[in-house]
Amino acid sequence: MTADALGPDRPPTAKRDRVRRHLLNVIEKAGPGTGLASERDLAQELGVSRPTVRAAIDELTRTGLLVRQRGRGTFTSPHKVTQELAGTAAGLGVPPAEGHWTSGVVGFTTAPASPPRAARLEITPGAPVLRVTRVRYVDDEPIAIERLDLPAELVPGLAPADMEAGNFYRLLRERFGITVAEAEQTMEPAVTNPEQAELLDVPVYAPILQVERVTRDSGGRIVELTRSVYRGDRYRITSKLRFDADSG
Repeated sequence: MTADALGPDRPPTAKRDRVRRHLLNVIEKAGPGTGLASERDLAQELGVSRPTVRAAIDELTRTGLLVRQRGRGTFTSPHKVTQELAGTAAGLGVPPAEGHWTSGVVGFTTAPASPPRAARLEITPGAPVLRVTRVRYVDDEPIAIERLDLPAELVPGLAPADMEAGNFYRLLRERFGITVAEAEQTMEPAVTNPEQAELLDVPVYAPILQVERVTRDSGGRIVELTRSVYRGDRYRITSKLRFDADSG
């Protein structure tokens, strides 16, 4: 269809909607990570201006359906790493997320706990708290940023290298005799700030999933307070629900 077929009096939004529908059709048929034609080629194909194409692409990028890669072009959203939360008789089991996970530590400091921080960790104000900030990678691509607050007396001798490979909860169990038993976790949508965007290699204001978790050991002690952000374009959580007669 050409621009003439639209008619001279059609509003610009109608053209953008037509480009958007075309792109949604491409996204539906293409696999994850498929490159789009250039803005110039799309404009010629659809008989619209490049700013109209750019506006439609910007809209779909904000919703996470498309991803711009600097110097490479625009792509359909890549495959998402899936984390399943599976209901069990004892609560929520957390199977390992798919992919090969590694970490890079970008912060590792110990400081006295302020009163609010001490209250969250249920420790004495002024007690030393170890704060670890690390970037989590899946198959060498940054997916998440984790900030862990740990009562320092529970993990004597813990080093940055300990946080860059392997399973942290297994490390707690095997080296420090701490068996994690339960956690309270909240999740909410957010967007990246400049620091997060740089660490995750995404634009500022890109969609993220913000997760806060308080983890207790088998004795009821809080062993970690973790605040994490996960890339909205690369991470998703699924769960299995069970219903009874009172479910609404």
